[in-house]
Amino acid sequence: MHKIDKWEKKVAWIVSIIVGAAILVTACLTLWNKPLFDEYLLLAVLITVFPSAVLDYVDYRWKRSVDEYLPDLFRSLVQAQQTGMPLPQALEEASKRRYGPLTEELKKMVTQMSWGMSFEKALQSFGERVGTALVGSAVPLVVEASRSGGQVEKVFAPTGKFIQSTLTMEKERRTQTRPYVAIIYVAFFVFLFTIILLFDTLFVQAAEVSTLGSTVLTPEEARRFFFHMSMFQAFFGGLVAGKMGEGTVSAGLKHSVILLASGYLALKFLM
Repeated sequence: MHKIDKWEKKVAWIVSIIVGAAILVTACLTLWNKPLFDEYLLLAVLITVFPSAVLDYVDYRWKRSVDEYLPDLFRSLVQAQQTGMPLPQALEEASKRRYGPLTEELKKMVTQMSWGMSFEKALQSFGERVGTALVGSAVPLVVEASRSGGQVEKVFAPTGKFIQSTLTMEKERRTQTRPYVAIIYVAFFVFLFTIILLFDTLFVQAAEVSTLGSTVLTPEEARRFFFHMSMFQAFFGGLVAGKMGEGTVSAGLKHSVILLASGYLALKFLM
């Protein structure tokens, strides 16, 4: 599992925005007021959002995996120090075990300490590299305990329990909010079904009646209108799903991509 750095996200945003803007400008110059313009506009949005959505999801999985291994790491450090093993040696032994993506960060920390860096600075560097909220809460506690001259293993034990309880609460929150994310998907597909049914039973038939032809939207105008509505619903519905499910709006980009692609395919082939 790969860690996504901030500069990688920035590069992805910049490149995708440039490519998306180029497609949009090309569409405005060549396809303005044509039905195909809407499809190119959607393509520009997807190209702009998709890379960042993928990187955000990979980074989220990496950070969640790191947090899930933290309680196991703290327990092993406490057990090692209870047997009389010094903390640097306990960290070195822990870096040889399998803690998912956390193992690589532990190896970097052990290497820094072997080069002469103090435990406090190596731990702070570890916290900055990982960057999760739980690590950001645990590192200052351990650093202050080390500075005060106390027994650091006495901090590891309650900190590990705190992280474990936090992870349990977070898992329960995701379980409780998962039905609401599903409701957003169901609502969107019901919306698609409704507008497709409305288009086929109302606008297409009304256009065939000459006496009503001048009082309603033409099928092509109705198709573009419904297309715009569905794309707005898909994009912002996905952002809401991410905020509800994972707590951040950026996490909703992947939901937006899925809903946008699904809505386009449904309207393209069924309406």
